[in-house]
Amino acid sequence: MTASTPTKATITRINGPVVTATGLTDSHMYEVVHVGELGLVGEIVRLRGDSATIQVYEDTTMLKPGAPVLCTGAPLSVWLGPGLIGNIYDGIQRPLPTIKALSGPWVRRGEKTPPLDTATRWAFEPAVTAGQSLTPGQTIGFVAETPLVRHRIMVPPGISGTVKSIVSKGDYTLMQPVAVVDSPAGLREITLLQKWPVRIPRPIRERLPITEPLVTGQRIIDTFFPIGKGGCAAIPGGFGTGKTITQHQLAKWSDADIIVFIGCGERGNEMTEVLREFPQLKDPRSGRPLMERTILIANTSNMPVAAREASIYTGITLAEYYRDMGLHVAVFADSTSRWAEALRELAGRLEEMPAEEGFPATLPTRLAQFYERGGAVSTLSGEPGSVSIVGAVSPPGGDFS
Repeated sequence: MTASTPTKATITRINGPVVTATGLTDSHMYEVVHVGELGLVGEIVRLRGDSATIQVYEDTTMLKPGAPVLCTGAPLSVWLGPGLIGNIYDGIQRPLPTIKALSGPWVRRGEKTPPLDTATRWAFEPAVTAGQSLTPGQTIGFVAETPLVRHRIMVPPGISGTVKSIVSKGDYTLMQPVAVVDSPAGLREITLLQKWPVRIPRPIRERLPITEPLVTGQRIIDTFFPIGKGGCAAIPGGFGTGKTITQHQLAKWSDADIIVFIGCGERGNEMTEVLREFPQLKDPRSGRPLMERTILIANTSNMPVAAREASIYTGITLAEYYRDMGLHVAVFADSTSRWAEALRELAGRLEEMPAEEGFPATLPTRLAQFYERGGAVSTLSGEPGSVSIVGAVSPPGGDFS
């Protein structure tokens, strides 16, 4: 979405992470806004006239009626490009190692740090020449993101045409144009960086039947509960029964090309274990550190509940991006139950009609939309790729009814 001229509005009501504001005449559903003097990140979830309901992804303590709200004109989006692998993000793709280096161990309210380092120069190797025709999803060059991942720079969806110019082999930053495409809409520059709205699935050519098994490295699972590359699985169990440890084992030893581990409402000590162990583990196929093909999203239980809802979409969008390169990606969501609890809390504050156990009536649809983004597919460039999803399910008190 192209950013429009920012418009200002003011807060009229605050209910935890849910804020109501007026004066939003030109806003859109799921548009990102900056709330209050600190510019807390929020997202519009309901529009009624010039009044909007906003879910804020940060702590709203000390926020007051009358505080300004600034529209951005764009939906909640993630940055896609070299530098994702090995990084640790919160639920809205703020890089936690960078924040720690800048401001210490706590994420300050209103913190705005680019998800990827725009100053780093990446060694780009072109794969097309001037005059060549391009289609969406086609590879125009390569970047060695890590020793385990050869990152493909792809034509963004919606862009096609003829290569007018392409840079020579060399080092470039994420923002520098590496190619210019003469498209029907005019000249379009392609950089190493793409942005994509997290709530919109990335396009594919077609869905494929699941034919290849995902070897988890756990013999009992591979024997009795096999999963295919592009399949979806749930690990049910009461709290403290070992779901997280099972997911850790699957993330360590499964034969997926890329691992995306989402700690969605995870206890801090469990996420700390992941952050400490993964950099020290060796990839069984290459002997290299496992973090060289892993992305971690740490949205712990003490972080704002609204960001827990966004973390699931952030993780699956990153997975789809690497799937579009023709890779097999495994997404581990721990736990989808805490994600559902976040939806329940937000729905309650939005005064929606509750369904069974107080969950919103839209919960089955939201779950289906999330799991539907997995699967084995033929990418826009015609190559096979897959996203496998393994989610933990924690029924309260171990009640499986």
